[in-house]
Amino acid sequence: MSGTLVPGTFVCHPGRPEWGLGQVQSAVGNRVTVNFENAGKQFVNADAVALEIVEQARR
Repeated sequence: MSGTLVPGTFVCHPGRPEWGLGQVQSAVGNRVTVNFENAGKQFVNADAVALEIVEQARR
């Protein structure tokens, strides 16, 4: 999954909807750094969590 997550991609965390919309800051291997509107910068293991890519229409 982390191969499709590049800086600038907008995502949602399926287990933490309260975090709101997030933007990928970096993705190195399975470690993805995302800046969420309601939770700030979070480190996500892409092997454990399938972040949902948000299409432009949902932003």
